Order: sequence, then structure tokens, then C-alpha cells
Amino acid sequence: MSKKNPQDKLLVFALGGVGEIGKNMYVIQYGNDIVVVDSGLKFPEEDMLGIDIVIPDITYLTDNRDKVRGIIITHGHEDHIGGLPYVLRHLNVPVYATKLTLGLIEGKLKEAGLLGETKRILINADSVLELGSITASFFKTNHSIPDSVGVCLDTPEGTIVHTGDFKFDFTPVNDQYADLQRIAEIGKRGVLALLSDSTNAERPGMTPSESNVGVELTEIFRKSQQRVVVATFASNVHRIQQVFNAAMATKRKVAIVGRSMVNVVTIAGELGYLNIPEGMIIEPEEVNKMAADRVVVLCTGSQGEPMSALTRMARSTHRKIDILPGDTVIIAATPIPGNERDVGRTVDELFRLGANVIYGPGSVSGVHVSGHGSQEELKLMLNLIKPEYFMPIHGEYRMLRQHAKLGEAVGVDPDKIFICDIGDTVEFQGGVGRKGSKVPSGNVLIDGLGVGDVGNIVLRDRKLLSQDGILVVVVTLSKQDGTIKSGPDIISRGFVYVRESEGLLDEANRIVTTTLHKLMNDKVNEWASLKTNVKDALGRFLYEQTRRRPMILPIIMEV
Repeated sequence: MSKKNPQDKLLVFALGGVGEIGKNMYVIQYGNDIVVVDSGLKFPEEDMLGIDIVIPDITYLTDNRDKVRGIIITHGHEDHIGGLPYVLRHLNVPVYATKLTLGLIEGKLKEAGLLGETKRILINADSVLELGSITASFFKTNHSIPDSVGVCLDTPEGTIVHTGDFKFDFTPVNDQYADLQRIAEIGKRGVLALLSDSTNAERPGMTPSESNVGVELTEIFRKSQQRVVVATFASNVHRIQQVFNAAMATKRKVAIVGRSMVNVVTIAGELGYLNIPEGMIIEPEEVNKMAADRVVVLCTGSQGEPMSALTRMARSTHRKIDILPGDTVIIAATPIPGNERDVGRTVDELFRLGANVIYGPGSVSGVHVSGHGSQEELKLMLNLIKPEYFMPIHGEYRMLRQHAKLGEAVGVDPDKIFICDIGDTVEFQGGVGRKGSKVPSGNVLIDGLGVGDVGNIVLRDRKLLSQDGILVVVVTLSKQDGTIKSGPDIISRGFVYVRESEGLLDEANRIVTTTLHKLMNDKVNEWASLKTNVKDALGRFLYEQTRRRPMILPIIMEV
């Protein structure tokens, strides 16, 4: 590790992942060395009309690109790797990840055409990386995807520990136990600051073991007289393994449906993270040819996504598989906040088709457990690491707040707990931490192939259009004498149905004509003034008549 420079500060901040669920990206900077942990995406909120995904604003990193030593990825979930194809276009730095995580990343980079130019470095829990003045080492954790690690960053100012997403599962499906001993050793050496996962900070107790789900699935498979459909997150490799185990135990074959599910099963199978018995997988086309009690369909759609396999089955629009009365459908996931309505709609449609649907919180159905630690596990991590300073991360504000309380409960000084927003820096110098200045941060919206070209103004326009529609007014004026040569023609979309509103539109036409004549007589001929006056007059009239405010778009031409 490099020598400490009295002038240099250690900066720690999030560009995503605090005050929100998703787009995780954390930055540790000492002097001229920057290490980035994770590069995720999040899915758009309801008011982000037409937006596909949201990634962090990396202006700070691109402005300091010569200082960025690499991006370390803790595990292979979308909220930690999904931003990479966009970030690496602007920031070509090495990516460090474990075997399965790297396999999933390579699939994404291949699709984006970035595989050849991205330096990818395979690590494991025993790796040590020298990244300028920062040394990175790792420790194994449990999560709902294999190969998850926490990161320990030794800097000249002190050690920063980032837990990644974690729980303490004492009977893990893949026999990969969290390395409690190494975590305790890191704590013993002394930790300046801990950044820890807050997702389940509101849940008391311990998160149940993933292996409990396997017992429940086997029981359901055994009792079901017909086909079983299991919908879960494609990235939950442990859950997928347990579906195969339960199918094996009940002599069923498995059909895999949904692009992301096929993708993950292929990659995880090739890399040895899934143990799939020979002849277990069948093609979706074969499902209808087999005895109903000998089939399991494993698919995507646990969040009610409109184009997912389960949603299409529920709507009877899937090309290969129909839900039949008496089939059992298991939704082995809890809805992400905001998706509850979509999931509810899918469950309703499945019930209408006569399916027996098993869904709901883990404690009710037993077919889902979280991959994140509850309060007792978060306290255990705090007790093992014994940090001097504590930054709750990975969660909405209420979760961070609750996690801060847990930190206080186990003895962290309340003055040394920082609840941050994205862009808020915490700086350490001489062993003392304080809130620093803010760095540029925010959301970059991705719509189709456009990255960041849709901003607040465009979203505001989309919102207006979706509420009251648009009215286009086309007028042609004479260049010589300013008289109206043709029009005004009024085109309405999403405001009123033209054939039933002729009277209203005729009156609107008259108001535009009168307004233009008045302006001509007053010798007003700048286009901006003409357009503004037409908009104002027409807007007032339409609001009086309809109590609606459509977007008004005057188009004035001269001939």
C-alpha cells in the first residue's frame, strides 16, 4: 500500500443505490486513484413515460477518467451489472468480477458489441488487487445468486468495507458458506468505514435459508396432479437449482421459457453453477405431448412484466404453452415496490384460467425467501466489522434510516453514521470523517437507443400529452400583406374526437383567426409573438369550455 500523503483525502460516495433500490454505484477515491464498486441499472418509475431503464450519471467519473483504476462488481444482479454496457462506452476501464458474474457480464457486453475492447479480469474470494494506492481484497457472502463477494479496500487513510448484497445463510443451497472468519479478521485489523446493504433493515429477525424453499417446492410438485409452472427471477440461480432438484425428486421434466431464463440457465450450466441431470430439460414444444403430472415449466414473469412468459401465458397469448384448469402456478418472488399492481393482475388472470396460484410473502407461501439479511444479520455484520464510521447503502431512505438505528444499537457513535443521498461525499482526513461537498449525480434515462437524450423537459411534455392531448394549429400568412392565405387548420390528437366536437373546433378556429387579424392590424409580425398570442387565446378558451389544458402547437408559415 502506498504511503500516506498528508494533503490527500479519502472520498467515499454513491452515484446510485442510496435513497432508491437499484442502479448501485459506489466510488472510493484516495488522491489520484478511484475505484468504482458496481455499475447497475434500475427500472423506471411510473412517471418516467416511455423510459426503458435508468442508469447513474457518471459525469464525475468521465471528468476524472485518468484516475479510474477499475470497476469491481460484487455479484451478477441487474442492479449491479446492468449499467456496464452504457458506462464502459464512456469509461473504458478494467472490470473485475467472479466467474459467474463475469459470465453474465460477458453476455451483456457481447450484445452491446463491447466484448473485444473491454479488459475483463477474473477474481475470486482470495484475490488481492493493487489499484494504485488502494488495495482490494474480498470475502465470500451469501446472496440469491452464487459467487457474491464483499469488498475490502485498504487505503493509506484506513480500510473501507463494502458488503455487497448479503445475508447469512447457514445452510446454503450450493454449500458456499459466508466467510465469517475472514469478515471477523478484517474487523480485528480495524475498519475505518463500513458500507452495508440496507434492503431488509425494516425486517426483524433473520432471513430464512434458501434451502427451506426447496423443501416447499418438492412438496408442491408432489401434491400437484397436473403441470407446475414456476416463475422466478432469472438471476436467482439457487432457486433454479432447487426447481431442478424438486423435479428430479418427483420424476418431472423441466421446460425453460423466457429469453433471460434460457440465457442464465445456459451460462450458469456451462460454468458449473447449476447441476442439471442428463435429459432433464425438454423443449417448450414437448410440454403438451407429455403427461401433465410429469412436467414443470420454469419461466420469467414473477414481476408481472407485460412481455414476460408468465404474463403471456396468463393472457393466453403465449405461442407454445397454455395454462389449463388444474395447473399449479408458483410465483417464487415478492413484487418489487411499484410492481404490485402488475403482479396482482397476472394472478387474477391465472385464477380466471382455473389455475391454482401460489404466491405472496415468503412467510405465507414458503416458496420465496429474500436474498438480503434482516435486522439480526445486519447487526451481526456490524459486530464482526466493528467500523468506526458507518454508511448504510442499498436502500430507500427509510431503510437507510432504520439501518442507522441498528448501527447505534450495536454501539456505533451516532455522530459517525452518515445517511447520504447520491452525490453526497464523505471525506476522511487524519482519521476524521465529515460530510464533504456534492459531486455531479442523478439519473440518465435510456429510451430505445437514446442514452440521456430524454430529460425532464421531454418527460414533462409526455406527461402533458398523456393527460390532455395535443392541438396543432396550422396557418399560412402572406409575406406581402400579412393576410391569412390558408387555415387556420386545427388537428386534434388525444384532446377531443373531431367528429363529435365540430362546434368547439369551429369556435377555436374563429378565435385563432380573430387573434391573428388583431395582431396584424397592430403591426405585430414576429413569429414568437404570434405563436404566444395564439396559444394564450386558444388555451383560455379551451380551458373555459372543457376544463382541460391540451398542448397547443401553432405552426405559422409564410408564402
